[in-house]
Amino acid sequence: MWVLLLRRLRSLSGPPGLLCAGSARSLSGRPPLDMSAARVRTTFLDFFRNKHGHLLVPSSPVRPRGDPSLLFVNAGMNQFKPVFLGTVDPRSAMASYLRVTNSQKCVRAGGKHNDLEDVGRDVYHHTFFEMLGTWSFGDYFKEEACSMAWSLLTEYYGIPADRLYVSYFCGDTASGLPVDEETRQTWLDIGVPHTRLLPFGLRENFWEMGDSGPCGPCTEIHYDHVGGRDAAALVNANSPEVVEIWNLVFMQYNRDMDQSLQLLPQFSVDTGMGLERLVSVLQGKTSNYDTDLFTPLLHAIHQRSKVGPYGGRTGSADQGKVDMAYRVVADHVRTLSVCVADGVHPGMSGAELVLRRILRRAVRFCVEVLQAPQGALASLVPTVAHILGDVYPELHKEKERIMDIINDNEAHFLSSLQQGSRLIQRTLQRTEDSRGVFPASVAWSLHRDLGFPLDLVDLMLDERGVQVDRQELDRLIAENHKVMLELQSGALTRWTLDVQSLAALQRRGIPHTDDRLKYCYSLQDGGRYVFPACRATVVALYDGQTLVSEVAEGQRCGVLLDQTSFYSEQGGQSHDQGYFTRDGLQDVLFPVEDVVLVGGYVVHQVTAAGRLKTGDQVQLHLDEVHRLSLMVNHTATHLLNFALRTVLGPSVHQRGSHVSTDRLRFDFSVKKSLSTSQLQQVEACLHDIISANQRVHSKEVPLQEVKSISGLRTVDELYPDPVRVVSVGFPVSELFNVGTGRETSVELCCGTHLLHTGSVQDVVIISERQTVRGISRIIAVTGHEATRAREAGQVLSEDVDSLSARLTGSAPSDLTSAHRLAKDVGLLSDAVDSTPIPQWQRRELQSQLRALQRRSNTIVRKLETREAVSRAQVLLEKNGKKAVLVDLVEADTLPVVMKTVNQLTAVSPLSHVMLLTHHRHSGKVLCACQVPKDSASLLASDWATAVCRHLGGAAGGSAVVAQGTGSTSDITDALRWAEQFALQRKQ
Repeated sequence: MWVLLLRRLRSLSGPPGLLCAGSARSLSGRPPLDMSAARVRTTFLDFFRNKHGHLLVPSSPVRPRGDPSLLFVNAGMNQFKPVFLGTVDPRSAMASYLRVTNSQKCVRAGGKHNDLEDVGRDVYHHTFFEMLGTWSFGDYFKEEACSMAWSLLTEYYGIPADRLYVSYFCGDTASGLPVDEETRQTWLDIGVPHTRLLPFGLRENFWEMGDSGPCGPCTEIHYDHVGGRDAAALVNANSPEVVEIWNLVFMQYNRDMDQSLQLLPQFSVDTGMGLERLVSVLQGKTSNYDTDLFTPLLHAIHQRSKVGPYGGRTGSADQGKVDMAYRVVADHVRTLSVCVADGVHPGMSGAELVLRRILRRAVRFCVEVLQAPQGALASLVPTVAHILGDVYPELHKEKERIMDIINDNEAHFLSSLQQGSRLIQRTLQRTEDSRGVFPASVAWSLHRDLGFPLDLVDLMLDERGVQVDRQELDRLIAENHKVMLELQSGALTRWTLDVQSLAALQRRGIPHTDDRLKYCYSLQDGGRYVFPACRATVVALYDGQTLVSEVAEGQRCGVLLDQTSFYSEQGGQSHDQGYFTRDGLQDVLFPVEDVVLVGGYVVHQVTAAGRLKTGDQVQLHLDEVHRLSLMVNHTATHLLNFALRTVLGPSVHQRGSHVSTDRLRFDFSVKKSLSTSQLQQVEACLHDIISANQRVHSKEVPLQEVKSISGLRTVDELYPDPVRVVSVGFPVSELFNVGTGRETSVELCCGTHLLHTGSVQDVVIISERQTVRGISRIIAVTGHEATRAREAGQVLSEDVDSLSARLTGSAPSDLTSAHRLAKDVGLLSDAVDSTPIPQWQRRELQSQLRALQRRSNTIVRKLETREAVSRAQVLLEKNGKKAVLVDLVEADTLPVVMKTVNQLTAVSPLSHVMLLTHHRHSGKVLCACQVPKDSASLLASDWATAVCRHLGGAAGGSAVVAQGTGSTSDITDALRWAEQFALQRKQ
């Protein structure tokens, strides 16, 4: 009451931010002053930095550092997680943060927070947005946070107070959480009327970081776009007229793993306000896309399109989805620009796959709906840089690279887009009586073979008034996943020609497959690989048992062509992927599931998507991204072989390898596992070769002549004659009969390789171990995966340093803190063991963590003993040296209970002692007991087992000591039952 009275007295004196004469303009009900987005951002940051002493911290990149739970940074607080969780390195600058402000780049697409599919449908969803935020780490709390927020909105931005509504947490009886009366009273003291101060529950006004960790009530400020009315009923009602603009989170609790809540030792504040929505309020717009964050982009899009100007329409009013396309392209090009500038590129997994979906969605709307020419999307990047580049200068710096990446990916997708659109149209014409249901097999083909994101397929079908058969599509996805697993494990039978079929082919005079086109690719200026087109004739079909002349739709078969550009699995390299189309049926795709070489014939395993017969003409479509990934990893394998020989000497011999799209495996002879120093030397050697961007040469050489090639590496295999030789740095012809002056990588190899080593970008060895004595296996990743591995290693190294500093600085003085520290060491050890990071770094960190684990365990044991001694003393004073001592003890863990029992029996060796601990929130009971060694009538194991069974649990131990667990809501009854059991047995 005294605190509340002081607040009311202060409110009468009118401190800054309160509704007093100085803020009369904000009471007028007029719309706020029109401000540019740049001024809105600057006003926010200057207000907190200059007027309220906050440190301005730059935005972190949108790629999360060391947080595998996130695809992208999706909130301003992400970079400050170590502070909230108490894991921040005490030596770092972040450890000294008290009050902080910034404008954080955020992306919400994929993962838990995913706005991708909503973008364009309305006028306020975005995949990229800026979060204006403030934080207090143990400094100010609710009163100051609310006052500063209100002052900024009403006095500095000029938002009328009668257009604002405030929500607060109304409590939750089931969770034992009280009403946030402190926040409610703060707003009343500021001057918010009762009618505009609204209570809400857990879902709206209680914020949690995750299933466990810091959490607390929040208060939200909402704005009424209309004004002049009572709009309280529209707050949190998903009304576009009344929108939340600022969320103030008060982190005062910690949720434990058992879901119980404890007060944090240090309270914090985390506030966030979306810049785009705030700007729409301050510019008097109901649509974010009508603000100056987007209007220059929309104007630039119109200049490049063949449709009318942006009209802001939604739903059925938006004929042809033109305005939706404007919004999609404007939003997505912002996201693409920011992500690529921060090092996230369109790719095949994780955040890269999400960005690929965003790019393809943007391309499709740009080309098909807005009718813009190829290259229009990338040409918008300078406009994005103009709007955002002053605050995020990397957009100016990386502008050309962003445009190149968008253009390359657009060119790759456009042919597939045109083909996919034709396939959808043809399928709809063929299935007019399907009652609005689109065949799942065609939708799956669009995704698997043409690279269409499934949400894009849904969108294109929705525009045509049909929906995919979702149940059947889910079945096909699951079936494909099963087939992929079987292929990887070798459980799926590969279709190879039997001896009779091979003989039949030879009798018919069918020549071996000409597969030379698999090597016929070139490197254009800008580093883009161009692969040749391939038209071929079906010369034979194999149904798994015999050659046939024709296969029907849905039939699995092996297709033999007169020529192919597909690589068949051999030499340790995985087969190519892709599809082919048949002349006269260009919109039906025959996906190639496997490619094998049998007796000179290349067999393409497919499930026929339509009727196919010998003599048909087909066009082959290679999955170029898949092929290029294989080329990168195969060339990296050769470089690794050379680097190992350079570092370890000529005794190293290859014993096997496998090249896939995501990693490479290399087995080699070596007496023992490589040391940390040797691993670092191998990676350094690889780095030098890659950085030199050496030319990769290849040539077919008669088998007899290869023996005279200097430094040639061979494997114990049968080679064709002539054989293909691959060398790095020097043409093969210059390596015959030369001395040691030209030491380089040169191997016999039938695989596909890069033309320059620079395209590898980087190689990181993420695993090295002896599989058997004398044979080691290396797993390595390349390119962006290697970059991610190094980034993850750096983050984990910083985490280990931080943990070490926490232990060194001041050892925990209480058992809870010690257990938390020991748990952190264990969790970090698990992360170091399982995360792809450089292997040399993993070993160093594992060594450090083992030392930290020993130290933390020692601290825990000492504190457990100290606590046990203290608990035992209290119990002895209470009970004395009774023959049967059963009592309740406060303890968090079973070891403390057991040690307390040990302490009691050490003082009173003739006593039969049992202690129980009751965790009231969960009802869990911990039980430990000890009896004298000569106790024949009452064994500790029998006593503990009986009591824990009575409590619905279990126990175990010996005749002297035992422990267990159970649960109860009545601990008094449990104590009485345990004592009676012991007394009866002792009689």
